[in-house]
Amino acid sequence: MLDIHTFDNVRGGNVAYKALAHPVSADKLARLTALLNSSGPVSIYDPVGITSLLLALYPAIAVEGLYVHDTLAIGQLRGGHIARPLTSLAGTHARVVLIAAFDADTLAARIARLVSKDTSVKTLDELRLPANLITNTARYLDAINFATNFAFFRDDGHFGTRLTTANYWSSYGARSVRFFFRLYDGSGAVLTEWEQEAPENDGGFVLDSNEVRRRFRLPPFVGQLFIHAIGVARHDVMKYALDTYATDGGASLSSTHDANAWPSDRYAGLPAPSADERVILWVQNSHGAPIPAGAMTLDRMGAEAPVPIQPEIGGFATHSLDVSDIFPDLQWPSQLELRAGRHVVRPRYEVRRNGRTRIAHMNVERSDLLPDPAINNLSPALGRGFVLPFPILARTAFRTLVLPTPMTTSIKNLPLRLDVFSADGAKAAERYLGLLPRSHGIALDLDEILGAEALIEGGHAELTYDFREGGDADGWLHALFRYEHRETGHAAESSFGAHMYNTIMTFRSEPQSYGGPPPGLSTKLFVRIGPAELETFCVLIHPASVDSQRHSSTTLELHGSTGALLASRTVEIPCCGSTTMHLSRQFGPSALRHAGIGSYVLVRDSTCRLFGFQGLDDRAGRFSFDHMFGF
Repeated sequence: MLDIHTFDNVRGGNVAYKALAHPVSADKLARLTALLNSSGPVSIYDPVGITSLLLALYPAIAVEGLYVHDTLAIGQLRGGHIARPLTSLAGTHARVVLIAAFDADTLAARIARLVSKDTSVKTLDELRLPANLITNTARYLDAINFATNFAFFRDDGHFGTRLTTANYWSSYGARSVRFFFRLYDGSGAVLTEWEQEAPENDGGFVLDSNEVRRRFRLPPFVGQLFIHAIGVARHDVMKYALDTYATDGGASLSSTHDANAWPSDRYAGLPAPSADERVILWVQNSHGAPIPAGAMTLDRMGAEAPVPIQPEIGGFATHSLDVSDIFPDLQWPSQLELRAGRHVVRPRYEVRRNGRTRIAHMNVERSDLLPDPAINNLSPALGRGFVLPFPILARTAFRTLVLPTPMTTSIKNLPLRLDVFSADGAKAAERYLGLLPRSHGIALDLDEILGAEALIEGGHAELTYDFREGGDADGWLHALFRYEHRETGHAAESSFGAHMYNTIMTFRSEPQSYGGPPPGLSTKLFVRIGPAELETFCVLIHPASVDSQRHSSTTLELHGSTGALLASRTVEIPCCGSTTMHLSRQFGPSALRHAGIGSYVLVRDSTCRLFGFQGLDDRAGRFSFDHMFGF
């Protein structure tokens, strides 16, 4: 595992990590490493404690010794080297001293008397991004300077990808937002890079792989797109929706959303294939240094018998792995976890079945959470506590399945119940699932739970904790939701985690809010509008840990590609209820055509927090479906 800190829920993101891992900085770091090593072993002065991170990302630096000015840090192991007192630097024979810090002019002056005239001093300022990529020029290690992300990007003659977002930074006062893009092919080679102005005034933005390929005259590719938003405010993560569509006349269509932006120890929620499926895991290196052979492993959830992923994967390269090559006998509803060693951001996987392909993503499996006994004894004011809502699509056309997925390394069992609600909020059914072991292979088919007649036109269901037979909980309950079209066999799947919803009373960080401290009782969700030949639809759920008689007070705002508000509609969703909406019926087909490419709908509610899914439908059994994101 890489000895790096990327993100945790207490400290947030590590800006130094993003500064060193940025692809432009990674290029400079490779050149700096070659320069340093050409002069012999290097002495490193580590004033702010980021040498472990530096050497994890670029272990090729030949180090003579590591020096610190903090007396309490002397003797610590950092990046494989024992920290020595800074005063010892004067006795080193290294020809180069590297100060492992940015904005390091003052630090360089401080150690000048310890460095001989034949020794050169370098700093991490050599790795700084060019001025045109920096938002806050006064402070380099400001999170707002690194509003970045990766996207799985593909245009290979069979599939294209379409990235959709909006200039949501404009709402927070940002002006003149720009995007820097760098596109890598499967080997990690740079195909092209360019900058592009973001639309003004909350405008929508679409980047289609087919258009990129034509513009830059590129060969077919399957790789990753690095995205850096410059001139932004408040949000330091680039969020987007990503559609994958057939370009060869095939029947494939799927959607997913942004990568997680932070490499993690592990990822979970990878389904094993059914008998007629192939599951391809796309492993995309997020760093400039190669991933050594065997540094990542794949394991059946709960088996604790990880199998190494053998090939070395080059810097920023993409590697496809057929799950059946490693686990030939493993089938749905078994599931797997990837022990990624902090080498990759949230991986995508592809399911191939009967000439159709769908793309989905794994989720971060947290290693910083332990079972929390307080969840077993929540205050009655919190009702059912953590709930994980998901839609039941119209049962005349679709089959809905749910696979609970352990999403922390410490959880050994899942004490679960399934509650089912009709669209009007009435409870239609419940099923106690028992105390599921970590290694369980149970996928719930809503057909079996509801029978032939109930909830024919939809509704939603919720997984929640049920401790009648004991068990542990950590508040990080996740599941994979699979939707299959009964006639065509086309499928979509999505995954998400539980929260507390719409309680006035709070528990730790719940109910969560996008815009402040808990309780989170408001909604701002993004629905991208697809091409004219596809129907855009969404499902909005009004989950409630504590039942009430309130309806939502929800506004749907149709924004054109310039961000202008073109129309709005209001809907009321009963507490514990849901609604399925086709946007052409809400706003009319002509309004959507007038809104144009890059248009979108914002779902706003200042009275409650809703949960939503969005999709595209060709009205012939080809569809996509994934949960929305907010900002």
